[in-house]
Amino acid sequence: MEAIRQTVKVENHKINITLPDSFNAEEVDVIILPASTKYEIPQWQIDEVRERTIEYFKNPKIALDFDEVMKEIENGL
Repeated sequence: MEAIRQTVKVENHKINITLPDSFNAEEVDVIILPASTKYEIPQWQIDEVRERTIEYFKNPKIALDFDEVMKEIENGL
């Protein structure tokens, strides 16, 4: 999946987005957020995801089934 992030100016409640020639999707999802909104992921969380990803690639059998985990959560573990 290719993602493009751009900050564009709003003029008269309209925006114009030019896609690169290499972007060939026929449909796209557009999410509009104010540019002033900053989403920062804490470093500890980035590190945790990286560590879990490394462990998963070493042993994919450790992955949990989403539906089973949801049932456990609903049943109070």
